[in-house]
Amino acid sequence: MAPTLFISDLHLSSEQPQVSAQLFRFLTHEASGAAALYILGDLFDAWLGDDVLEAQDGDPLARDVVAALRALHDAGTPVMLMHGNRDFLLDARFAKASGTRLLEDPTRISLGGRSALLMHGDTLCTSDVAYQKFRVLARSKPFQSEFLSKPLAERRALAQQYRAMSEQVKRATADDIMDVAADAVQETFRSHAVSCLIHGHTHRPAMHVLQVDARHCERWVLPDWDCHGGYLVADGQNLALERF
Repeated sequence: MAPTLFISDLHLSSEQPQVSAQLFRFLTHEASGAAALYILGDLFDAWLGDDVLEAQDGDPLARDVVAALRALHDAGTPVMLMHGNRDFLLDARFAKASGTRLLEDPTRISLGGRSALLMHGDTLCTSDVAYQKFRVLARSKPFQSEFLSKPLAERRALAQQYRAMSEQVKRATADDIMDVAADAVQETFRSHAVSCLIHGHTHRPAMHVLQVDARHCERWVLPDWDCHGGYLVADGQNLALERF
């Protein structure tokens, strides 16, 4: 049986064309013929609304990504997409155009008969209280409606401001605060009754083994694509991180 693939944190933007090029190669080579492709958030560095696909001053890169994902879908590989902290405004028009299916965060799936939980990963970073407060605000309907009502040029300017503020906060915040919290991870395994957790967000690719209520559990962190990129391969119950 063909393997299932997982990627996240590509942060696609026109400023990093090498990352987009790597994605297009990945979709036509490694992902071709896969049983399924899961994109666990932050496909784009920023998503300003689905209307960028039709607007005259929209995003050519977004249209190219839509076409590439649609080609993979049409060739027979289902593509599932989860929101990240950068592209939570991805909506039904993008999904329909690209042939992707939007997933709730978290989502539970079966890998070779083994239950696995998929997340973007930002909700596990509970020590970053300021971010968690902003996340609640940004996911609210009033905030999103107000943002999407603005002209596209104004949305672009606001996104740049948010990005600059985010970088300032990162430089001023200790690394361990922005990483997952151990108690949040334990509670996630416990409340969802799974032994495998797959997520991105932290840009710290690894496989962590831990014991939860005397159960052997594995936490797989997906690679970001800022430097090299990579993906997780699930062949039945066997998982392995692959780097480009």
